[in-house]
Amino acid sequence: MNILVTGGCGFIGSHFVLRHRAKHPEDTIVVLDKLTYAADRSLLAPIEQDIVFFKGDITEASIVSHLVDDHAVDAIVNFAAETHVDRSIENPIPFIHTNILGVQSLIEVCKLHPTLRFLHISTDEVYGDIDDDDPPRTVASCLIPSSPYAASKAAGDLLIIAAMRTYGIKACITRCTNNYGPHQALEKFIPTVFRHALKDEPVPVYGEGKNKRDWLYVTDHCDALELLLHTSWAFNDPVIKSGHLFNISANDERQNIAVATMILDLLGKPRSLISFVKDRPGHDWRYALDSSLIRKLGWKPTVSFMDGLQNTVEWYKKRLEVRR
Repeated sequence: MNILVTGGCGFIGSHFVLRHRAKHPEDTIVVLDKLTYAADRSLLAPIEQDIVFFKGDITEASIVSHLVDDHAVDAIVNFAAETHVDRSIENPIPFIHTNILGVQSLIEVCKLHPTLRFLHISTDEVYGDIDDDDPPRTVASCLIPSSPYAASKAAGDLLIIAAMRTYGIKACITRCTNNYGPHQALEKFIPTVFRHALKDEPVPVYGEGKNKRDWLYVTDHCDALELLLHTSWAFNDPVIKSGHLFNISANDERQNIAVATMILDLLGKPRSLISFVKDRPGHDWRYALDSSLIRKLGWKPTVSFMDGLQNTVEWYKKRLEVRR
């Protein structure tokens, strides 16, 4: 299988590329990345001689189409996205550009290449938040996004579902819970806690820190995507009329304050560094997903939260110390 990975220099995308290369060295991997602030091409340095890299924007359908033709691409795996909620509140335009117009561009390429598989990585935030006593959201749950980021991702999902029905493209949409691990942009929650704590600076936590997230280690997420990528019926099951959807979750919910204190404890830093700050607008209370469908295919998370957190802390510690 020859694959085009969009956003392959980002957090999850880089892990996926490295992992796919190790598991399938015979495959051709083409990486398309705009190299925005959240991307880091050096993450792919260990395999840069073994992949094809092209700097570009997924909204340029002609570029994507040429890459598909030139490298006989069988599948597009789309990680390219603007993802930071706070940034989307300040300026939604880049999110509309990449997460909506970019997705439509990829759809146009799929229309030109009817056998192409399109694996699109979405988010649990499209469902909106839920109360503590609510059951986990299923793929049949309503989409009630709270932020411009979540709304842009929901719009991209709906465009794909519509294209599956109208044009018959072979697509699969995954919605995952909060990923964590090495390579993540420093503005995200776990890296933010770490970089402030390492400098003995106040660690900002929104509100009272009681918002709940289900944490999924990034390589576990990548393994789930690999499974789906190689499951042909996941892209063209005629029974699924509205598009094929899979939730991916670890079923490991934790309050933000609990995660922050775990990181401080791992670093040997005082918990008094935690500083509660004004909550952001529309802050979702809790996310939880029903991932029973992909678990029926044999996938399950293998990295415990504590092991994953230790791996993450060690990676960031070494990387930030090198930058000093």
